[in-house]
Amino acid sequence: METVQQDEALQKEKLLIKRLQSLNKVLVAFSGGVDSTYLLTIAKEALGPNCKAVFARGPMVSPREEQEALALVQRYNLPVHIIDINVLNLKEFRENPPDRCYYCKKNLFETFMEYNNSLDQAVIIEGTNVSDAKDYRPGRLALQELGIISPLLEAGLSKEEIRLLSKLRNLSTWDKPSMACLASRIPYGDPIDSKLLQRIAQAEEFLHEHGFPECRVRVHGKIARLEVPVKDLAKCIQERAEITALLLDLDFQYVTLDLMGLRSGSLNPS
Repeated sequence: METVQQDEALQKEKLLIKRLQSLNKVLVAFSGGVDSTYLLTIAKEALGPNCKAVFARGPMVSPREEQEALALVQRYNLPVHIIDINVLNLKEFRENPPDRCYYCKKNLFETFMEYNNSLDQAVIIEGTNVSDAKDYRPGRLALQELGIISPLLEAGLSKEEIRLLSKLRNLSTWDKPSMACLASRIPYGDPIDSKLLQRIAQAEEFLHEHGFPECRVRVHGKIARLEVPVKDLAKCIQERAEITALLLDLDFQYVTLDLMGLRSGSLNPS
């Protein structure tokens, strides 16, 4: 079964390479996650100097994720340009409506398009895959409106297949936990500011350092709701004194552990 899955994934990779070659020149939206790292690696291989990439640095990205992304740039000699973007300048981001991601994504890729116009008019591509279609992603509409290409989706690649293909290429990101914008920790309708995003990033960094590489700190007013994989629930309870002390220092009044475990998009509309 595993061999069949691998063969199928490799066939899709061939389709991906052909598609990238047909685009001639690309600018990859790079985040340092599983999907964009794989996409950039393949695009660089397929197009050589006709492949460039951009990384958006801003308050929606945790310091850890930024450091890991830039470490990948160095390790694999990736052609990445860093662009500073302050999404907090967007009223729609700060007010945090259910379609917040639409406005954020539109602003992000319009900025990429401006940068692209200053170069040589490459096709802008990004790492949405088949598995992403299962979640609530209003940002997809913005990408479609702007004409952004999603080659992994076009090739029919799932997250599991991308992880497998990344492993076959010895990419260190093959088993990297899924990433998400820090704003995804805040329920829709609750306002977002830089201090809140920083507190979330600090809380999750503390958990990372204490052996919880996969975690989310969801914020409900003064309540911090911790999501970790079910296998880590017992460890989290054992270390509750340290964890609660840190989160109380970050100005949370209550610390709760979600017994349903870590769930991607748990604050999204059903």
